[in-house]
Amino acid sequence: MKKIIDLATWNRREHFEFFCQFDEPYHGLVVNLDCTWAYQHCKRQNTSFFLFYLHQVMKAVNLTDAMRYRIEDDQVVDYSTIHASATVGRSDHTFAFCPIKFNEDFTVFTKETGQAMETVRSSSGLGLKENGVRNDVIHFSAMPWINFTGLTHARHFQRQDSVPKISVGKCLEQNEKLLMPVATYVHHGLADAYHVHQFLQTLEDLLNGKSLA
Repeated sequence: MKKIIDLATWNRREHFEFFCQFDEPYHGLVVNLDCTWAYQHCKRQNTSFFLFYLHQVMKAVNLTDAMRYRIEDDQVVDYSTIHASATVGRSDHTFAFCPIKFNEDFTVFTKETGQAMETVRSSSGLGLKENGVRNDVIHFSAMPWINFTGLTHARHFQRQDSVPKISVGKCLEQNEKLLMPVATYVHHGLADAYHVHQFLQTLEDLLNGKSLA
């Protein structure tokens, strides 16, 4: 489900109209987030660290208003639930786009996501036909081999795009903490640095075991 934002009364109407004129309206940030508690929790529970932090990313997105906004037919819409289109790697070092459904229940999420990932791993190609083009998602990728400090994305500028891109990298131990690089790439007409800060703060709180729902 989605609702249309009333541009006439929206306090960011001028910001939206201004940045929508740009050839490249996206802006990106890379920060290190403390994921020490999350990693230790997964070790204790014998659960997937990847699935755990992906679930927290999706939860933080759904808790942040601006991260749910999308541009459709020159209107801004707010989706009630945001899912994910994630890159999943195979043993031959190719990858495909995997549709991942958000569910508040981590047990259900883990089961459904695991099944979706296995389907991708046993297939070939990019999975574009199966995944389709959706706006009610984030584009997510994990690069556990690289502790990156910057990131860019391939984009098709002639197609309207307002979907946030979120990536995580290899964790780094520093001062007895485990830090995860998180890159955000969002449409400036929908979200400013403050809104990205809201998302990142929520995500870090969730990675430290704080319940925000």
